[in-house]
Amino acid sequence: MSDVTWRKSSHSGEETNCVEVRLAGMSQIRDTKDRAGGALSVTTRSWEALVTSLNARKPPGRPHDDPVTSA
Repeated sequence: MSDVTWRKSSHSGEETNCVEVRLAGMSQIRDTKDRAGGALSVTTRSWEALVTSLNARKPPGRPHDDPVTSA
């Protein structure tokens, strides 16, 4: 998985708490401010379920919020 890029939200600034994701085979999630602290690995199916759930819960009428990216 070392050839797959970690991504974080474009809405995240330097001083925000954020997570990064790497999507390939097993999806990985890590803390942006503690990259050496390890990563949580989940199946692509689990990641897709999380993304679907998050997008369903977003309040309407916030044009600056793009949908969460899926694999």
